[in-house]
Amino acid sequence: MAGTPHLSIVADIGGTNTRVAIAEGMRLREGSIRRYRNAEFAGLETILRTYVTETGAACEGACVAAAGPVRDGVAEMTNLSWVIDGDQLHRATGARRVAILNDLQAQGHALGHIAPENLATVIDGPDDPAAAKLVIGAGTGFNAAPVHETPWGRHVAASECGHAGMPVRSESDLRLARFVETAHGFPGVEDVLAGRGLERLYAFTAAAAGHPAELTAAEIMAAIDRADPLALETGRLYARLLGGEVGNLALIHLPFGGIYLCGGVARAFTAHLSAFGFAEAFRDKGRFSGFMGNFRVQVIEDDYAALIGCAAHLGQIARADG
Repeated sequence: MAGTPHLSIVADIGGTNTRVAIAEGMRLREGSIRRYRNAEFAGLETILRTYVTETGAACEGACVAAAGPVRDGVAEMTNLSWVIDGDQLHRATGARRVAILNDLQAQGHALGHIAPENLATVIDGPDDPAAAKLVIGAGTGFNAAPVHETPWGRHVAASECGHAGMPVRSESDLRLARFVETAHGFPGVEDVLAGRGLERLYAFTAAAAGHPAELTAAEIMAAIDRADPLALETGRLYARLLGGEVGNLALIHLPFGGIYLCGGVARAFTAHLSAFGFAEAFRDKGRFSGFMGNFRVQVIEDDYAALIGCAAHLGQIARADG
């Protein structure tokens, strides 16, 4: 398949859907984004072949962002039984240059290429584009990726910090940890800060109030909008835990270039974080409370940021290859 050097195929693979687009440099070609339900395909290779057939796309590069860990160029989806490697991308797209990123790494590569109107500021602070940054995803899962500028280009490190132990600051937090550990035998950060974590927080709050009940994450957000007391209490608990954990990660990575929240749950909470005490929990670091003013926190509201990040990463590879 003949390639066009300035074009690339980019894809964002979630647990339920995969979005594919054509990028012209850093810009997604208008009308090129298509969404495919993963359950209807045997694997990513089939989706990409379908996209190429439908669009007639002939591209020099192909890069995908996968919701799962990537090791030695191979991605294993966390919530989907797919394994993805470079050979699949070559076969499906005919692209000469291919790359596979963790979905949060793709968000990190998108920084600097996201329109200002798609960034919502939660905590204002200094802006140092050359300094380290931190992308934190709160959606189906929870994870973070530090972003570093180097003489050789941008480096976005992968992690699985959502599976670390949830922070415990009080007796109530300890009761919560014991409540959620029944799911996996260990109370992880993701168990309280991912979408299903929000659902567990509601169940915990309702049980503590003597009215055991369960709601989906979407139902909880709708109940918050209706000012339902249990939902509001759950929202405040979520914002406190999120603020505390984001603050912990800020002290670990020192992202003086800014902290960027992404993911469906983070976006859903954007309008509520200030009222629910996110900033106060973020700064609640004892003698380092004042130091926390060094970090700006924004929410990425661009639903296609991972696709842009894939294109940016391919551009960096191309420049390195000369």
